[in-house]
Amino acid sequence: MITPRLDQLPPETGHWLEVDLSTQRLWCWKGRERVVDYPISSGVAGIGQRDGSGQTPLGWHYVRAAIGAGQPPGAVFRGRRPTGEVFDATLAAECPQRDWILTRILWLCGLEPGYNRGGHVDSQRRYIYLHGTPPDQPMGTPASHGCLRMRDAALLAVFDFAPPGTPVWLHD
Repeated sequence: MITPRLDQLPPETGHWLEVDLSTQRLWCWKGRERVVDYPISSGVAGIGQRDGSGQTPLGWHYVRAAIGAGQPPGAVFRGRRPTGEVFDATLAAECPQRDWILTRILWLCGLEPGYNRGGHVDSQRRYIYLHGTPPDQPMGTPASHGCLRMRDAALLAVFDFAPPGTPVWLHD
């Protein structure tokens, strides 16, 4: 994996992701061509960089790790590891307050020192992910604890499109 350089973003060629928090949409790009877009759900606490805020950070990031290849849709993750469970209504009823991380995880790392990398603003240390969410959770409106939630089918497509090293731009 090659870490993207800020002075080369957005890339002229290759894949990258754009997340517009004002419209709650994620776009997949191939160079300067917008390929497809999906609804997302960002942090209900709004936009912000600070650790512990529950907010979704801004700026240039990249996919640091892609977790969950080969797991079934709805696979439950805790601590970035599959639990062996698959989300269903019974599991939801047993754990009604749980912040479900399902299907796949694309773990983001900030590229901008002092803004989303390092210290109390480090997106990777804040565990900012793109991840799956239960089907009853809203899309297109902020509802997460700071991560970017997606529907399983959309997340699976993005997981295949954006391997580790893929640039990700979060903006409002």
